[in-house]
Amino acid sequence: MALTEEGIIQVPGLHSRWVRLANGERAHYMTAGESGPAVVLLHGGIPGSSGTAGWRLLAPVLARAGFRVYCPDQPGFGLSDPRPEYRPVHGVYSHINFLERFAEALCLDRFFLAGNSMGCANTAHYVARYPHRVERFALIAGPVGDVMPFPTLDKLQVPVGWDGTRDTMVKMMNSIIHHQEAVTDDLLDMRMRAADAHKEGWIAWQKAFLFGELPADIASALSTKGRLDTSEIPGICLYGRDDAILPVEDLGFKVEDALPKVQFFYPADCGHQGQTDQPELFADVFVEFFRDGTVGRATADRAGVSTRRPEIASLVAPAELASATR
Repeated sequence: MALTEEGIIQVPGLHSRWVRLANGERAHYMTAGESGPAVVLLHGGIPGSSGTAGWRLLAPVLARAGFRVYCPDQPGFGLSDPRPEYRPVHGVYSHINFLERFAEALCLDRFFLAGNSMGCANTAHYVARYPHRVERFALIAGPVGDVMPFPTLDKLQVPVGWDGTRDTMVKMMNSIIHHQEAVTDDLLDMRMRAADAHKEGWIAWQKAFLFGELPADIASALSTKGRLDTSEIPGICLYGRDDAILPVEDLGFKVEDALPKVQFFYPADCGHQGQTDQPELFADVFVEFFRDGTVGRATADRAGVSTRRPEIASLVAPAELASATR
């Protein structure tokens, strides 16, 4: 299947849209569904990432379940504005400010929010800084700010940098997607095109996010300590047991220990970009959590609900309820 004129994979039910933000930035996003509660999905940070690359399998399913879904290309990625003044030179800070402008432009006063990897970090920081916007949130395999410091770069089991070669893109995709049959030629072509368009923007983001080259006042403003870990906004986290970039023992368990009010799940046969490896499972979790506020018992068990600590009763249906309905 050929890419569209914009260089995007064609997905039934997923539509390309543009909006001008208040600061003059031209923002691109994918959307699915025309009515219902709003869901914003944030993609990861490997070169070539985008709303389409991260969420093309999940967004249409959420739309069919009655949600309006928005998948923005965050600054430095996808079809985001490539002009130097809009590069994410302050990493997470640039991205959450972008998301707030995006929400304002589309009149998203309150919405459900989820993010994978870099998008997980951006979700965590956005919840801490703009809690009045977020109805419920879902994290997928990523850092959450200084409440649980990000592992050093030597822990990242992936090439850091983009050299323009297909071989490097294949290696990056194979490191984040456990089911490698999902790494198609169209996906590689789309991601390589986006990575080429944002070489400088990605380097700017890398310096800020991975190397922490931030002004002291911005770093202080980004603190999630005493904010995310005490938040009353209902939240869940899915962390694949087969994550090859940030193995669950290196980050997932530690994040769970740092976020006592977030319900964790550890799905099997699932890597770093879990929504691509297990789209049906992730869709079931998201639909139940966003629609009902709780994950049903059967779905929770399929998703590998954490046994490392007691389940959060308000977020997971109890086991006795499942027995009573059989």
